Amino acid sequence: MEASEELLKRITRNPVICHGVPTIRNKRYPVAVILELLSSGMSHEEILYDYPGLEGADIQACLLFAPTS
Repeated sequence: MEASEELLKRITRNPVICHGVPTIRNKRYPVAVILELLSSGMSHEEILYDYPGLEGADIQACLLFAPTS
């Protein structure tokens, strides 16, 4: 399986978590919030510090998911 497909598996939609919006690994971290933080100028390291439940691959998955959302 291609690496990008593996990363995209980190993005989940669950109707009982955040009303079904795309989140990271069924956690309450919406993809849109992470993308907004990145677009505001936060670095990957700053986001990972502020959200210790995230992993670097989660941010990569959000970036990969962005064009399709």
